[in-house]
Amino acid sequence: MKKLLIIGAGVLALFIVLIIIQTVNNNNRLANNDLYDKDDLNAATIDQLNDENYQNIIMPDALAEKLEAGEDAVVYFFSPTCQYCKKATPKLMDVAGEEDIHIDQFNVLEYDDSAYGIEYTPTLIYFEDGKEVNRIVGDHTEDEFRDFLETTKAQ
Repeated sequence: MKKLLIIGAGVLALFIVLIIIQTVNNNNRLANNDLYDKDDLNAATIDQLNDENYQNIIMPDALAEKLEAGEDAVVYFFSPTCQYCKKATPKLMDVAGEEDIHIDQFNVLEYDDSAYGIEYTPTLIYFEDGKEVNRIVGDHTEDEFRDFLETTKAQ
């Protein structure tokens, strides 16, 4: 019986140590968080903080101000936990770089997206003069993303 208690205590101590290590690791990564305006981020978001494909994060207030000012914007609504977003983002950001188009990235896991009618992720929306003009939903090929982005240049 004593052996069982000792083993149980050892396993419990190991879990506690692992939780502490994970918490310290997340806090260290959050220390350099220049992308988000809050520190209580989901673990999946924390994992993307240093990913080069997720460096154009826009805060909800900044997006609302941009659109209220009547500015044009291409906004990518994504979730760090979305398998389709993980496939689409590298393709989209490569094409955006080639086409020299800035894409604002809105994290729907961290912020409310109800003002934009997002039903599924990923969703890419083109706003002209602050109003939605076009959107595509889901993972697409590079050519399909390119076609969409080229229409934003033409308008």
